[in-house]
Amino acid sequence: MFSSLTSIPRFQFIGSLCLSALLLILGSGFGVAFADEPTPLVKVLVTYHSLSGNTERMAEAVAEGVKSVSGAEVLLKRVGKVTADDLFSSDAVVVGSPVYWSNMSGEVKTFFDNWQFKFGVFPDFKMKNKIGAAFATGGQVSSGKEVTMLTILAAMLGNQMIVVSGGGAFGASATTEGDSPGIDNKELADAKALGRRVAEVAVRFKAGPAK
Repeated sequence: MFSSLTSIPRFQFIGSLCLSALLLILGSGFGVAFADEPTPLVKVLVTYHSLSGNTERMAEAVAEGVKSVSGAEVLLKRVGKVTADDLFSSDAVVVGSPVYWSNMSGEVKTFFDNWQFKFGVFPDFKMKNKIGAAFATGGQVSSGKEVTMLTILAAMLGNQMIVVSGGGAFGASATTEGDSPGIDNKELADAKALGRRVAEVAVRFKAGPAK
C-alpha cells in the first residue's frame, strides 16, 4: 500500500487532494444556496357576500387569521369581484355567506355557478386538491347557518377540493339578531381560528410530505 502511494508523483497527489477539497467546498456551497431559497407563499382567497356588513366583518377576521400564519398571504374580495386568475392562482379558498331562507345567498350561489359557466373549472377539475372552507352569518340561533356552510362545502367537494373546518364543526358562524346583535368577540375569534387553520393546512399541503 505504501509503495503504491510513493510511486505517485508528489505534484499529482497534491493536485488530487486540492481537487477533492474544491469539490467538497463547492458541493457544500450549493447545498446552502438551495436550502436558503425562499419557499413560495401560500395564497388564500377569502371571498364573501355581505349586505348588512356582518359577513364582511367575519371575512376580515378570517383574513386576519390567515395573515397570522408564516408562509401564507391573503386576498380578500367580494364574490362578485373574484376573477378566474384569483381563483386558480389560490392554494385555498374560504367562502362566506349570510343565511337567506336557510341557505347561501343568491350572490354566493352565482359565484359557484360561475366556476363552470364563466371560469370553466370542468371537465379538468381545475380546483382539485385546493383547500376549501366556509363561514356564515344568520339572524337567529337556528336560522340555517349549518345548512349554508354545508352547501358551500358540498360545492367544493363536487370540485374535488379538500375541505377543512375551524371555529366550529363545519366552519365559523355568527348570530346577528335577537339576544346577540352584530358580531361579538367570540365569533370574531372563531373566524380568525378558521383562517389560521386553513392557512396552516395549505402550508403543510404545499410543502409536501416530510423527508
